[in-house]
Amino acid sequence: MVETAGIGQSDSEIVDLVDVPLYVMTPEYGAASQLEKIDMLDFADLVALNKFEKRGAEDALRDVRKQWRRNRVEFKRPDDQVPVFPTIASRFNDPGVNRLFAALCARLDEQAGGDRRWTVTDPGPTELIARHALVPATRSRYLAEIATNGRRAHDAVEHRSLAASRAQSLHEALRTLGDTSVPEPLERYGATALADGGADSALLRLRAAYNDALEAVGADGLALLRQWPTMAKSATDDQFTYTVRGKEIRGDNYVPTLSHNRVPKLAVPRFRDWGEQLTFLMKENLPGQFPFTAGVYPYRREEEDPTRMFAGEGGPERTNRRFHYVAGGHGAARLSTAFDSTTLYGEDPDERPDIYGRIGNSGVSIATLDDMKKLYSGFDLCAPTTSVSMTINGPAPMILAMFMNTAIDQRVEKHLRATGQWEAAEKKIAALFKDRPRPVYKGELPPNHDGSGLGLLGVTGDQLLDAGTYQKIRKETLSLVRGTVQADILKEDQAQNTCIFSTEFALRMMGDVQQFFIDNDVRNFYSVSISGYHIAEAGANPVSQLAFTLANGFTIAEYYLARGMKIDDFAPNLSFFFSNGMDPEYAVIGRVARRIWARAMRDLYRAGPRSQMLKYHIQTSGRSLHAQEIQFNDVRTTLQALYALFDNCNSLHTNAYDEAITTPTEESVRRAVAIQLIIGKELGLNKTQNPWQGSFAIDQLTDLVEEAVYREFDRISERGGVLGAMETMYQRGKIQEESLYYETLKHDGTLPIVGVNTYLAKEGSNDEIRNAELIRSTEDEKQDQVAAVRAFLARNAAQRPAALARLQQQAATGGNVFAELMEAVKVASLGSISNALYQVGGQYRRSM
Repeated sequence: MVETAGIGQSDSEIVDLVDVPLYVMTPEYGAASQLEKIDMLDFADLVALNKFEKRGAEDALRDVRKQWRRNRVEFKRPDDQVPVFPTIASRFNDPGVNRLFAALCARLDEQAGGDRRWTVTDPGPTELIARHALVPATRSRYLAEIATNGRRAHDAVEHRSLAASRAQSLHEALRTLGDTSVPEPLERYGATALADGGADSALLRLRAAYNDALEAVGADGLALLRQWPTMAKSATDDQFTYTVRGKEIRGDNYVPTLSHNRVPKLAVPRFRDWGEQLTFLMKENLPGQFPFTAGVYPYRREEEDPTRMFAGEGGPERTNRRFHYVAGGHGAARLSTAFDSTTLYGEDPDERPDIYGRIGNSGVSIATLDDMKKLYSGFDLCAPTTSVSMTINGPAPMILAMFMNTAIDQRVEKHLRATGQWEAAEKKIAALFKDRPRPVYKGELPPNHDGSGLGLLGVTGDQLLDAGTYQKIRKETLSLVRGTVQADILKEDQAQNTCIFSTEFALRMMGDVQQFFIDNDVRNFYSVSISGYHIAEAGANPVSQLAFTLANGFTIAEYYLARGMKIDDFAPNLSFFFSNGMDPEYAVIGRVARRIWARAMRDLYRAGPRSQMLKYHIQTSGRSLHAQEIQFNDVRTTLQALYALFDNCNSLHTNAYDEAITTPTEESVRRAVAIQLIIGKELGLNKTQNPWQGSFAIDQLTDLVEEAVYREFDRISERGGVLGAMETMYQRGKIQEESLYYETLKHDGTLPIVGVNTYLAKEGSNDEIRNAELIRSTEDEKQDQVAAVRAFLARNAAQRPAALARLQQQAATGGNVFAELMEAVKVASLGSISNALYQVGGQYRRSM
């Protein structure tokens, strides 16, 4: 094979050196007249017109075929016999690529000598079908539309607020002049008053001007102003009351201090001017009110702290013990799961050198349904106080299917015990394992572990119950489970790199998960956590993190809409995940995100209130943790946590100070949790739940960051939206540039970091590193995981081939892959499923 250099792509001299010349081009060749200048169209045996999903590609195909006929004077040859092949090489199993491959092999076979043949028994599907972009071409400017709408909203607030102030001034003037017909504030004059022949002409002009000002305020603006006294009273009365999903929530509006003062939970502005009131209501409003700038809920859930600590190391048993440790003493179990890189890349534990050393390091090793059952045992996954977050992306659908089955089997176990059927079930399980050892939880159970969730190790609920009862429990479980799976493949391509499937197939599986959630009434679980944290960790500044993350969220929404889903059926199942660093912009990252999302959802997507509410998790910055003087890391983490809690994040993870060098120890995790608890329980200002509101600095910073995000939306839109920008690696390149800028300033001292590049200790600053306890998986844990997955595969060897064949069939024919994964994970391991799906969905290849 010979490939010409880039600048010589159309040099026809290559024809003299090869047996079969193939010319590869794209639709972006310019005007049709340019085709006459491409010599290779005269000489090439085969022509590939790649990137056929691009706008204008169909016209390009027509013109290239026309030029091919013109060059060869074969004007009557039909299209299907002209050797110009439209292809989309970036898509797995593309019919155009398959047709080209078959034609190339046929041409080579014609020239083959002796016994050497180039026959292809099955090139795959070759029928050219419409392959639409994931986001339709008609929606390519969705980000520009969102930016335009946001700017328009700002301008509208300005103009309408001025009109409100003018209306109030006119109303006061009319009262001062003793107008006997003056209406109640914010109410219009009637037609009779405007045409009163006995009134002074100046008075009539004032009345008309007042009505005109109210008209400029608008019906929704007037409604907000009329509602404001009631809203303000509700937030300043002794107690508040509001309703959520038909349930009435009550509580106190004030918190007593040691000085016997009553601190308000919500600080309510005391604006008297209608214009100032309207500006506040349309740009800020109280928490729980559109545009949700101050928070998506009216009040915080005081019975549940926002603490969600990340954990994962070794085998499932070790991480289960850590979960019980971090959840101890809390009213709610909010578990956040880190997986090892073997799991992140969809592999099974194995003695292969490239896998073995990674088993259980920097995350928990999970390869089978039994692993998942051990991991979350002792926690009731259907309890309203339990919420599980899983940081997994490429193989997210498989891990999520394991989690859902774990929750279902927990419920089955509970049902069997409650109905007196457990003894009979145990006998049935014993019969299934009479010839082989049964999986067990290795080691002692941690404190507070009641042994629940381990009864069905090695079996599934449908083996123990009749179909009707099992389906009833399954349906009930899916409606109750609460948590999040990350699953955000867009940020993986842009920043973190744990992609395993082709991007198109990975997005399709994300859509299948959401469609499954809609079909099965999964209301309390987020199907994706759209993540900016890893974008920030890769080097992006706070504005780029926020802009790229929101852009990815809107792209997922556009894709789901293109699949036929309704916005209010899926938007409430989307959540977000941001990093908080030390930069000033991090103080307002949640405020800006909520405002942009709410306005776009309401104004452009016509979504309901639940869809307008952007919920997000914050993790303090990993990049701000330093190995030098690691005890200072807790200071930085405390300040970042303060940013997050004052900005009303929905959940928070505080990093441990020693994460710069190792997996956190129990001691460092306790300190990290204490940061949140001290702010939440002891810091007085945090008793007020909207402390940022009313600050001139915060207001200006919010507007500044919002406009910066819109400018980034415009830049991405110019590149064809998020997916178009990813093709040219725009996001990745910008992240790299910003990372280099940060590291340069850190290195030369322009960006001061105490204890790292300034105010350095004279001696002893590295004692913490030398004495640190390095946490790694043990040899026994690695061997246990390898043995466990092999035993699982051996136990299910008879059922697995059929299950994987059904899964591949669903994937190949457009069925719901996740629905089939729910069954496949019962008998197939993570690695076996990944490899089966590679054959029908394609493996990931990065654009270089």
